Amino acid sequence: MYRNKNIPIELIYQAFSLLIAFIIIHAAYISVIRPQADEFLEQEHQMMLQDSNYVQKRDFYVVIRDYEQEACFILMLWALAIMGFKGYQSWQENNLLNTDILKLPVNLPIGPEDTRALLKRLQELPSHMQRYLLPRALRVSIQRFAATRNVHDSSTAMRDVCDSEAQRLETELSIIRYIAWAIPSVGFIGTVRGIGDALAQANRAMEGDITGVTESLGVAFNSTFIALVISIVLMFFIHQLQLLQERLVLDTENYCDENLISRMKTGE
Repeated sequence: MYRNKNIPIELIYQAFSLLIAFIIIHAAYISVIRPQADEFLEQEHQMMLQDSNYVQKRDFYVVIRDYEQEACFILMLWALAIMGFKGYQSWQENNLLNTDILKLPVNLPIGPEDTRALLKRLQELPSHMQRYLLPRALRVSIQRFAATRNVHDSSTAMRDVCDSEAQRLETELSIIRYIAWAIPSVGFIGTVRGIGDALAQANRAMEGDITGVTESLGVAFNSTFIALVISIVLMFFIHQLQLLQERLVLDTENYCDENLISRMKTGE
């Protein structure tokens, strides 16, 4: 039930975030980046015509002006939006670990006769919180304890829920890892395109006009450079998100051990 309720919401969010990322980045390229780059290149071209020894300068707008770099920035913004969504969910669940949702007196043993009251307290949580990992792990553990009156079985059930959640979170990161892989690939496409354009203008270079060749090689190297830089930045945030999610699972296990499992008594 937890997955079925979240998959449509997340899919809709991913679709809209991709659309918004495209609109924002493409608007920036049309209104600012490409006009600034074209103006700079025109100025540099005039300077080279006036002085044959003039060394062309580099400009940030020129480095990021091409279509491959635009695609890389769109993918980066999309991935950051998805990570922000997942990070916010994990942050909300982490906040729940700071509350006493079982509301039990300190050091009070928990027996099978207490399970009904504990389950009722979990059901009193808001519906969206009941789908969090901690309430689910507590609920399964309490239900197993009520059914088997065995502390070990209750602990095993709780850890199975946490392991399943860890695998689910790991699986859901696949789309972000795919984007992180796709960005350098897009950069390499720009490299191939730039080198191909440069080779196509080799005849002009032999006649002494190397302007087209240098511009095409600039496309090749700039696209790879931007793609690799974005990939490095993105991998850092992916690592931070994965660390946050792993801590959530481990902290949930510790919470259940300290506040539930360790206090269970069978009375035998």
